[in-house]
Formats: sequence, C-alpha cells, structure tokens
Amino acid sequence: MQAVRQCRNDEGSTILEIINAAAEAYRGVIPTDRWHEPYMRLQELDVELSAGVAFWAYEQAGKVIGVMGIQSVRDVDLIRHAYVRPGTQRRGVGAALIGQLRSLSSRRMLVGTWAAAVWAIAFYQKHGFVLVSPEEKIELLKTYWTIPDRQIETSVVLAHPPLRAPA
Repeated sequence: MQAVRQCRNDEGSTILEIINAAAEAYRGVIPTDRWHEPYMRLQELDVELSAGVAFWAYEQAGKVIGVMGIQSVRDVDLIRHAYVRPGTQRRGVGAALIGQLRSLSSRRMLVGTWAAAVWAIAFYQKHGFVLVSPEEKIELLKTYWTIPDRQIETSVVLAHPPLRAPA
C-alpha cells in the first residue's frame, strides 16, 4: 500500500536519511565549494521547519521512500527539498509528491535547484514548471530564499505557472 501524507513531528531522522542518501547524486555535479557532508544536518532541518517548511512523505509498505517540502513565502509557495530514496527513483514517487503539493496551492509555485542538476530540471519541466530568465532567477532567489551569492550563481529557478506567457 502507498500513500502521500504530511510528515509527522517525529520523522526528522527519516527526512534527513532520505535527503542525505538522495543528495549523493549531486556529489561531483554541483560545485565542490557548495557540497558538504552530510548534505543536510539536523540543525539545518530544524531551521527549515522553523521557517515554515512543511514536509510531505510518500510511504510505501509502511516505509517512507520520498519527501518533498512546501513553504509559503510572501505571495508564492516554494517547493523545498524534494528527494526520493535511491533505488526507488523513477517510479512515480516524485510525481505523486509534486502532485500533492500542487493540489495544496492556488498560488504561483517556485522551485530552485542546481543548474548542473539536469535530471532535476527535467523532472520539474515534465510537471509544468518553466525555467525563468537568468535576470529573473537572481531577483527571485534574493526575494524568496536566503542563500549565499555563490549558490545564486550556480542555481536555476523554475516557475508554475510561468512568469511570462510564451512568445
């Protein structure tokens, strides 16, 4: 049996386990000065939760195999920390999670990811998100996220619906 549900307060270690295991895909892909071990620490997760990130889980046979967060910031909802446990990827887990988050929001949704993570960009595009221009990216990252300039340089932002109608 499978289900998408909101994560419970006692599932922090599970969220971290999935994020850190799945983030291995970024090792050697993102700039080395942005990589750290572990990819996310408990204190970072606590900061995210305190900032209003609500995590959703994809549970299969009683085991959480994917997580994705949503955070309301000003006039948009951000998709945050979308990860699926290695070995269970490409089976619809991410699609189910993003579908759930999109059903929760009637506002524009934004997601930031590493520019070199072509698989992540393709996933979001498959689900209706559109890359914003480099100029818009900088403005959006500085408006809705709190990240260092180096991360801004090496990231992209996708929007749903698009910021502009196609030409």
